Amino acid sequence: MFAAIEAGRRGRRVLVIDHAKAAGEKIRISGGGRCNFTNLGVGAERFLGRNPRFALSALRRYTARDFIARVDAAGIRWHEKTLGQLFCDGPATQIVQMLLRDMEAAGCELWLGCALGEVRRHAEGFEVDTARGPLRASSVIVATGGKSIPKMGATGYGYRVAEAFGLPLVETRPGLVPLTFAEQELAWMKPLAGVALDGRVSCGKTRFDEAVLFTHRGLSGPAVLQISSYWREGEAVTLNLAPDVDVAGFLAAEKQTAGRGMLRTALGKLLPERLARHLEAEAGITGPMAELPKAVLERVAQGVTSWRLVPVGSEGYRTAEVTLGGVDTDALDARTMEARGVPGLYFVGEVVDVTGWLGGYNFQWAWSSGWAAGQVA
Repeated sequence: MFAAIEAGRRGRRVLVIDHAKAAGEKIRISGGGRCNFTNLGVGAERFLGRNPRFALSALRRYTARDFIARVDAAGIRWHEKTLGQLFCDGPATQIVQMLLRDMEAAGCELWLGCALGEVRRHAEGFEVDTARGPLRASSVIVATGGKSIPKMGATGYGYRVAEAFGLPLVETRPGLVPLTFAEQELAWMKPLAGVALDGRVSCGKTRFDEAVLFTHRGLSGPAVLQISSYWREGEAVTLNLAPDVDVAGFLAAEKQTAGRGMLRTALGKLLPERLARHLEAEAGITGPMAELPKAVLERVAQGVTSWRLVPVGSEGYRTAEVTLGGVDTDALDARTMEARGVPGLYFVGEVVDVTGWLGGYNFQWAWSSGWAAGQVA
């Protein structure tokens, strides 16, 4: 939609084809229905891919401030939440309606509920098979997203188009997705389903300090979703439920000053009550703090701050917010998003091997890469 607007404003005759029944459905459901449409902290270090710096050309030429200006011009009110995340005050459909209005003003045509087939080279450009018959075009922009949330219509169509033209792909996998665990770990976690707290989740040298949520299947919440994009099968993640707190020292002090109290009472000053009670029960502690040896308190503290877990997998594309991998950026021109060796064919957004952090980065990549292609296609 964004690429179409830019191409249409240049006087190009533009047709957008979407197999979905409604436009911008992933925008509509994003950000809890409020659309986290960009982030004020966009930088290459917040994107993943074989070459994260590939995204910089488009991101620097069409910035978060540029998109904010469009949102302001459309009269859409917004607010900043944590970590530079910007959300609509009202429903996310405001962003969809803004894009649809801009498309109409730019003279773009939109076909919804129209399945797409093969894309072929033609003497005058390309021929595209559609449910409404074949079409010919001098340029084709593939903005089909990834495999995430198939119930919203996500497919691997864009990857098949790339392969048909000989473009290499980077292996795809779910990103920004809850992590799942074996029964042994789940037996510990299930009683905590619904408990959320601010924590630190690490994998290798990467860590995120955000909310952690216990679920019936494992772990979710922003910190876990973030680390899932860096985690690979067989690797461990480390959970710190009280980051920046000397828990061992805190418990030792509580033993001295409130020795008659229970461990759960002391832990409850740092953690949600249900989690504090669960830690006490799992440790088999039934007596007051004064009776607990130093080694026991240190073991509890270690469990709170350095809980090492090996996920067995993730919830997959069903709930993943993004797809990692995609069209190899080595096969694309960073300035125009055009496929090298295939003049007139462009790939933008999530279908490309550029994946942002949680928090509006993937939307900004969509706007910026769409804008870049729309300037030349």
